[in-house]
Amino acid sequence: MINSILCAIDVSTPGTDLDVLQMAQKLSDLEGAQLDVITVVPDYGKSVVGGFFSDDHHEKVITAAKTQLNATVEQALGAEANKAVRHVVATGQAYNEILRLADKIDCKLIVIGAHKEDFKDYLLGPNAARVVRHSKCSVFVVR
Repeated sequence: MINSILCAIDVSTPGTDLDVLQMAQKLSDLEGAQLDVITVVPDYGKSVVGGFFSDDHHEKVITAAKTQLNATVEQALGAEANKAVRHVVATGQAYNEILRLADKIDCKLIVIGAHKEDFKDYLLGPNAARVVRHSKCSVFVVR
């Protein structure tokens, strides 16, 4: 039995992961599982690049990502379903943060999109491929 499903989306490209969210919701409904949705923002704080941003830049990015994540989930699933979804905004490398959260919540299934449009010539995008390769649980790839 699946107790938790983790759906990973990219809020930097609004509207592209609606089908991924809808598939994750269908699977969650079938299993009676909790749906958790994660988006990951890059961490520029410790790199040379980080010195070019204001001190409150990270907080602003997190706030904007939370707002966009909530709006995207609501657009894909509706306001009522959105209330039951746990929203997570993480900072770092997408695949690392997805796998870290999957381990932390002991999820049994990760749902992720195959790629962005600019990767249409590849079988999987780089983050999806790493999640599939390194995940300890099953991964459902939405094309």
